[in-house]
Amino acid sequence: MKKIILSTFGLLSVMAVAQNKKEFSGYPKDLKINQIQVLGTHNSYAKPVDPKVLKLATGIMDKFKDSYFDKMSAAEKAKFQEYHPNGIDFAEGLNYNHPDFNEQLNAGLRNLEIDVYYDPTGNRFTKPASYELLKKQGVTDLAPFSTEDLDKPGFKVMHIADLDFRTHYTTLKKALQALKDWSDKNPDHIPIFIQIEAKDSGLPLFPNAAEVLKFDQKAFDDLDQEVLSVLGRDNIITPDDVRGKYKTLNEAILHNNWPKVNDSKGKFIFILLPSSAGISNNESPYLTGHPSLKGRMMFIESDPGKENSAFILYDNAIVRQNEIQKLVKEGYLVRTRTDIETYEAKVNDRTREKAAFSSGAQVVSTDFFKKGNTYGTNYYVTIPGGETARCNPVNSPENCRK
Repeated sequence: MKKIILSTFGLLSVMAVAQNKKEFSGYPKDLKINQIQVLGTHNSYAKPVDPKVLKLATGIMDKFKDSYFDKMSAAEKAKFQEYHPNGIDFAEGLNYNHPDFNEQLNAGLRNLEIDVYYDPTGNRFTKPASYELLKKQGVTDLAPFSTEDLDKPGFKVMHIADLDFRTHYTTLKKALQALKDWSDKNPDHIPIFIQIEAKDSGLPLFPNAAEVLKFDQKAFDDLDQEVLSVLGRDNIITPDDVRGKYKTLNEAILHNNWPKVNDSKGKFIFILLPSSAGISNNESPYLTGHPSLKGRMMFIESDPGKENSAFILYDNAIVRQNEIQKLVKEGYLVRTRTDIETYEAKVNDRTREKAAFSSGAQVVSTDFFKKGNTYGTNYYVTIPGGETARCNPVNSPENCRK
């Protein structure tokens, strides 16, 4: 990452939209939540990495990244290339900055992403290894890092343990409470789509790196309970709500059994990415004992056609344009991105943005939702139409799109 001047980010935050964006209106009364399109951010909780940490990590990463890719199979390399089409420049990929949830929701975003780490004992992430190493080298002017409640058991929120750990919300409970507080003040909002990524692997670049735990069935049970305890069952659209009378969730999806937008105001819909990066091919313990996600609080990223399938992650809308449109017409929810690893903002390229919106993916994600990016280009993304959502260009009724 090029050196980030934190005061500049503070100024950009002040320049963000101060007033609530107009809520979605004028749509048919029978419009369903899979027939709209919303904009959101990824790693929505994140604060910038300290430049000294990033420089330290980049130097280490450069030494072994070639050997890391050499260990991949051909299929894994192909999938990696799809998700990272411009190659990975570690520093550039983190060259963005998000304000807190309140500001993002006020600006009209209706999708947020939260990465969570399992910490059943507490104190697992209290002393980031990178900061400890730099302190031993005499560095004292590190970016502020909150340790509030990190000593307590519970799910912790950060992007990469020991490296990209600065966050607006140290715990999932704090992040969920921020969502609830905003929702209570804005009860007529359309449903907010929340991705939860279960981070089950670390990037141990530094001595004494934190041990990142896998998510087992108990961890996922605790995760569901935490969401339920903060938001309340009535404020969550669950797989049970969508499955209804159908035998499987997928059958309900293919029969377009999603709830109506009018019946979903003030609610949240949670989508679980069951492993780091969301690209695991193994069946998640989240499904154990919960066929078709019965009793679960979240939908789960999956491949089309499985009994639990409702949500598909296809980040590369340029490569997957036809597949996304087909899936959206069939009834699935799809997430895609307008920019990946900040490349589009850097070169001011809107090709991926256009592909993302035209694909019909209901959830479209950007790292640049307001003017003033770190590259000084004009690149930023807003949802067409000027409201918090729009009629889906692929599967909404014709009278909605006029």
